[in-house]
Amino acid sequence: MATIEECRAALEKLSDTMQRTEGDVRTAAAMDRSVSCRITDLDTTFVGRMTNGRIVVHDTVQGPPPEKAQIRLTMKSDDLVALVDGQLNFAKAWGSGRVKLEAGLRDLLQLRKLL
Repeated sequence: MATIEECRAALEKLSDTMQRTEGDVRTAAAMDRSVSCRITDLDTTFVGRMTNGRIVVHDTVQGPPPEKAQIRLTMKSDDLVALVDGQLNFAKAWGSGRVKLEAGLRDLLQLRKLL
């Protein structure tokens, strides 16, 4: 099980990767949306915003997020780290239920460019 610090570092690395994208992927990364990333095995949620091509974490809370974010991710800590490190394929993890992504239809269509 990864630690909260390792999960925060993974989100930072993901944010850095998004910042360096180009073309359609850059457009998708530039969305301005509230984001939550719930880490089930740590009973922790990172709450923030996707803006200017980055994910900015504003708070870390125990349990589920206090408010429903526009883009919601749910997974185990090791899966977050593995996804960001390229060791876990997002589509397979999503399809098998290891990773849960919830968002509005328009946002999902934009996000698929990032995945």
